Amino acid sequence: MGRTVRVKSFELAAKDINEVDVKLLHALSIGVGWPHRPKDWNFLRRAGHGIVAVDGIGRVFGSAMWFPHGREFATIGLVITSPRTQAQGTGRWLMEQVFERCGGRNLSLNSTDAAYHLYLSLGFTKEAVVYLWQGEVASSLPAVPVLDGELHSLSAENIEEIAALDERAFGTNRQKLLALLAEGASICVLRRGGETVGYSMNREFGRGHVIGPIVANNDCDAIHLTAVHLRDLAGRFARVDTREQTGPFADLLQQSGLAMSETVTTMSKGRRFLNRKENEPWVYGLAGHALS
Repeated sequence: MGRTVRVKSFELAAKDINEVDVKLLHALSIGVGWPHRPKDWNFLRRAGHGIVAVDGIGRVFGSAMWFPHGREFATIGLVITSPRTQAQGTGRWLMEQVFERCGGRNLSLNSTDAAYHLYLSLGFTKEAVVYLWQGEVASSLPAVPVLDGELHSLSAENIEEIAALDERAFGTNRQKLLALLAEGASICVLRRGGETVGYSMNREFGRGHVIGPIVANNDCDAIHLTAVHLRDLAGRFARVDTREQTGPFADLLQQSGLAMSETVTTMSKGRRFLNRKENEPWVYGLAGHALS
């Protein structure tokens, strides 16, 4: 696929996302109603790679990012096309640019409803639905089950403590990303019998805070790892992206003042991405739609 594409009467070219003023990226995401702040874009540029579609005078009409984890896997996100070019093939062109740069990696992404059929046509298959729970956290949280283990805070310098656990849950090593997330996050770990069996992060994002990743073996552990952050965020805006639509974990979110506002679809190209096993670590809360 060529490095340029013609849209109506003008030509768009692929440009490295790091060469574009972050204000233009912020305007692009605002144009489609996404909550990313300039500092969120800057973080994502540190965490991954990306391209933007620009015209001859530097206007940005689209973006796409990918986040490699080793040589065999990457997540894709921030695939945005401006309303002016959404029906002109820009999204397909951006994705083909990403494919070229990702080589033969297995890929995963979280698709909006609007982009779903495009990704199907590009060879992605549906795996699961992600539910976005968000809102102002209630001043009083619901009762939680008895805690099995001990909760402790974790410093960013000790992030290696959760790396192996996260790899079992996520399916591949993403310690580099965890280290970046940890720079601006409060981190809680659950230890049981001297072993770390779960963790969660809480960091600023968009309109308020995002709680994620959340990794745990079961609903009870996930509830405690989430509630510890919800208590700190009482009265403030928070979001949790999860594949739990119902059940005890979803009940906690709803009873804490969050509402399920929208969904996206987890899709993969190549090997299957999700592989949930009973009593094994599972990603209850995503780091973000782009990061998964």
